[in-house]
Amino acid sequence: MRNVIFAINITLDGCCDHTKVIADAELLEYHTQLLREVDLLVFGRKTYQLMVPYWPDVAKSHSETKAENEFADTFDSIKKVVFSRSLDSAEGNTRIVRGRLQDEIPKLKQEPGRKILVGGVDIPSQLIELGLVDEYHFVVQPIVAGEGRRLLEGVSLREQLQLRLVESKTLKSGCVALRYLKP
Repeated sequence: MRNVIFAINITLDGCCDHTKVIADAELLEYHTQLLREVDLLVFGRKTYQLMVPYWPDVAKSHSETKAENEFADTFDSIKKVVFSRSLDSAEGNTRIVRGRLQDEIPKLKQEPGRKILVGGVDIPSQLIELGLVDEYHFVVQPIVAGEGRRLLEGVSLREQLQLRLVESKTLKSGCVALRYLKP
């Protein structure tokens, strides 16, 4: 069975707004390595539209830094599933799913392949509530944002989720990459 990974950048005060965090070459390299472990990306409409067409355009033009171009190439090469009721069309190797997460994600986990990476906030939060996330990658930024959307805001767990730390890495920027597994 394929594992579902949730990866996100967060500030020390739990803010997960992408405009509040550091996005340097080392962080992009970290996320590129993570992308190389998966063969399916799962997003909601908002996160999908944040990532596409930006990264596929960078992959085509190679107009950015080496780290950004490598991230873009890797991102663009991976199949994507977007959960949306309102999105009319999607680019490239993306499939729109209008079904329910609790029905569709277990099916995706049963398919042959490598890991599944979920991004954003809404879809991962729902998957955490449903107990469908197997691995967590948090990059904690050395920033106190003081405002913005908080990680897992409004998530209602049936019971406390105790995770097991299996890896940590301090980046030159002061960010700390943490990898946890669900027991």
